[in-house]
Amino acid sequence: MGTNSQITTAMETQNDVPAPAQFSDDTAVCIASVKGLKENWQKWSSEHQEYQKHNPFSHDTRPSVVVPQRGQDDYGRPLQGSMTEQRGKDAHTHISREVEELCEVIRNIGEPREKDGDGSGSDVKVTTVEFGKLFEHYVTISNKLVGILLRARKQKLVDFEGEMLWQGQDDRVVITLLQ
Repeated sequence: MGTNSQITTAMETQNDVPAPAQFSDDTAVCIASVKGLKENWQKWSSEHQEYQKHNPFSHDTRPSVVVPQRGQDDYGRPLQGSMTEQRGKDAHTHISREVEELCEVIRNIGEPREKDGDGSGSDVKVTTVEFGKLFEHYVTISNKLVGILLRARKQKLVDFEGEMLWQGQDDRVVITLLQ
């Protein structure tokens, strides 16, 4: 059985061999020369060495390594224009959109109430929702509800009692949309 299939395969490949490719004058062919490869390697090597001079985690002990000190503007921040900086900006944008979406969900499922103002006598209308109801509704949207709530509270968009909210235990905690 193995010999018949081998013969069939050999016959198919002999009959189905495509004709050699014909190149026309307008077809561009990319040929990499050894000189070009060497130049590209040297360029990459030089850029990498320069990068390592400024990398505080490099084992390179050259005195040109400048490590930002605490209190400086660039301390704890990625290099300007780096991919790390771009990823941070993208993450911030994504989280901001999730916080806005959370506020919209609270507006939609919450109940408008009057909250006593800051003692000035004017009543302020706010939207409130219990954590349990919000959790049940929001679980289909995102599994990061508590983290997003904490971020929204840090931005003073929502308010609730306690440091952390736990499903089941804190279902009756009232979350207030401030803006």
